[in-house]
Amino acid sequence: MQRHGIQSKTKKKFKGTPNSKHNMPVAPNILNRDFTPNSPNKAWAGDIIYVWTREGWLYLAVVLDLFSRKVVGWSMDSTLSRDLLAHAPKMAMRARQPGAGLVSHSDRGSQYASKDFQSLLKLYEMVCSMSRKGNCRDNSVVESFFGTLKQEHVYFCDYATREEAIRSIFEWTHGWYNRERIHSFLGNMSPEAYERESVTA
Repeated sequence: MQRHGIQSKTKKKFKGTPNSKHNMPVAPNILNRDFTPNSPNKAWAGDIIYVWTREGWLYLAVVLDLFSRKVVGWSMDSTLSRDLLAHAPKMAMRARQPGAGLVSHSDRGSQYASKDFQSLLKLYEMVCSMSRKGNCRDNSVVESFFGTLKQEHVYFCDYATREEAIRSIFEWTHGWYNRERIHSFLGNMSPEAYERESVTA
């Protein structure tokens, strides 16, 4: 590695958002780590992270379809607002138009337990599921996506502005991750290719 000027990719600290110290009702863990639904739009999972820019933190919320690991909804903003959290599932609903009964899984943070977010799930006839307290493995698919995003892309970028970060993350997610990046779990196909294959199978 020295001879060829190669350096290993190293892990860095990354700021998370969970705040489970609240008095709002939390949902049971209905998903129960069943990360393998047999078709799209049966179970989605979401979470939020912070991305650092020289302007300050950028908040990123995503929704993944657990069938294909595809990012089906996303939202980025400079504040952890109600709109940030709501926009990701709204985008996913417009694009996918699932039927009633879809399971929406998340951690039990105050953002997801809030009345606004719970009202949104009821509006879309989604079933709320939340991870057990202090158990990040209950939402490991989204955690894995964030790890991939950080280690393969974000850690190698020095974002001058939030707008620059938004463009960069959007291009990586939709241009590379969804369309091109292969997953061993998906039989070495990308999320979009896996979904196309499932339609024709």
